[in-house]
Amino acid sequence: MSTPIISIKGLRKSFANQEVLKDINLQVDRGQVVALIGPSGSGKSTLLRCINLLTIPDGGQITVGDQSLTFQGAHTRLPSERKLANFRASAGMVFQHFNLFPHMTALQNVMEGPVTVLRRPKKEAEALARDLLKKVGLLDRADYFPDKLSGGQKQRVAIARALAMQPAVMLFDEATSALDPELVGEVLNVIKGLARDGMTMILVTHEIGFAKEVADQVVFMRDGVVAESGPPEVVIGNPQNEATRAFLARFNRVPGSELPA
Repeated sequence: MSTPIISIKGLRKSFANQEVLKDINLQVDRGQVVALIGPSGSGKSTLLRCINLLTIPDGGQITVGDQSLTFQGAHTRLPSERKLANFRASAGMVFQHFNLFPHMTALQNVMEGPVTVLRRPKKEAEALARDLLKKVGLLDRADYFPDKLSGGQKQRVAIARALAMQPAVMLFDEATSALDPELVGEVLNVIKGLARDGMTMILVTHEIGFAKEVADQVVFMRDGVVAESGPPEVVIGNPQNEATRAFLARFNRVPGSELPA
């Protein structure tokens, strides 16, 4: 059996007196797409932030590729800032809001990480950035500043910027939730393209039909635990957990958002 590219064991995280993640265990194989679904407050976004170390777990172990960190609360000894940066670079993150540098063009936004973090020569970084903007369909917007781009275009630049760091995995935290409905499709199409290219991805999403179409594994989270996981045809098409069924029933009751057959 192949070694998973992501392995999460016994992950725990609390904020004040609230336990947000409770003994999370998850494995993701190379090239696999995993969709995290569940109600707001179930811990999905916190899990992504822990994988990227934007949030430091209280306990458990996270392995991404050949890099592994173990967390023991106050006794955790974090590595150097350089090693932390390398660990974070292995998991590219795309947020709900685009967080582009407003004073930089689309091209400069995508170049910034390779130049300042990876120390790539500017010509090499520019060539990479242009290739990635072409990949997300925005090469013709390379010289546009963010305020001249639509929300969907900004998010596609954000995806290209994350890819520029050449991560082992991509993490998407509700990447379409801040977009107008007519712009959602263009971002989802980019994610579908990455899936076809074999990019390993973990997606937090409420786009249930999209999750069923693109994911290899669906994980339903509730109250900080994994309540159910498996292939989409099971978790979405024939859920075994009552909480999963109740959650998915909400989408069937909204006109126009019925789950696909």
